[in-house]
Amino acid sequence: MKIQKAVIPMAGPAHRELALQHLTTGEGQTRHVAVLQIDELLAAGIGSVALVMAPGTEPFFEVLRARFGHALARIEQPEPKGFGDAVLCCEAWVAGEAFVLQVCDHVFVSQAADSCTRQLVTVASAEGCSVSAVLPTPESQLPYFGVVGGVRVANAVDLYSVSTVIEKPTPTVAEELCMVPGLRQGTYLALFGTHVLTSGIFAILREQQKRLAPGRGLGLTEALAVLATREKYLAREVRGLRFNLEEPFGLLRVQLALALHGPRRDEVLEILLAEVAHARNGRG
Repeated sequence: MKIQKAVIPMAGPAHRELALQHLTTGEGQTRHVAVLQIDELLAAGIGSVALVMAPGTEPFFEVLRARFGHALARIEQPEPKGFGDAVLCCEAWVAGEAFVLQVCDHVFVSQAADSCTRQLVTVASAEGCSVSAVLPTPESQLPYFGVVGGVRVANAVDLYSVSTVIEKPTPTVAEELCMVPGLRQGTYLALFGTHVLTSGIFAILREQQKRLAPGRGLGLTEALAVLATREKYLAREVRGLRFNLEEPFGLLRVQLALALHGPRRDEVLEILLAEVAHARNGRG
């Protein structure tokens, strides 16, 4: 399966500013959050990236277009009707192909030679099916993530066959439906924030949109749960870290992670130690 397209929804009210934030890379270069994400996608072999954006965001898109040219497309989501609705807006652009889907409010830091995106795309291409990136996550973090249930693929260390996907389950529900044999007790496979999906996801989203109660947003997790019952669907445990920009000190944590995983790590550590010393002296 060849994967050439990627979609990044960023039209939600809480997300419109995140892509504009600046971070300093491990090499010491300053980049928009969106630029870091698009760079990683293109380096993983993706040829076209669609940004799902709100009305009135054309100026920022043109800033990105000046950097990435025609590798970038803009798709407008007229109203913030949910993450699933944003994905559905891209159906015509995807044109029946498999595609990468990533959240815009996370920054991914690889702990392997390959980026988190490339790790996922490599598996999806080889297996010819939808694959979601996951990370073993303690029970205390269940209120923040979608969680998958399933079993480890035979003779694979980091690949799982998905049987269910549940959005932010309670510990009781997770223990009943999401326990994966072989994982440490109290640990679950939480969604990482990046997926490779087949075009079959669109039919499911359209079905769920028709049944949606008035005023409710269209989610993606419920559609993934249905996808697991209709076609081969895997989860890949990526070697990497995810950082949520919306968490308290989210930008600070991301910045530290990028700096400490870069080639100038020792220089960054010296800066941090100096600042800690100044802070202690200031309290004295």
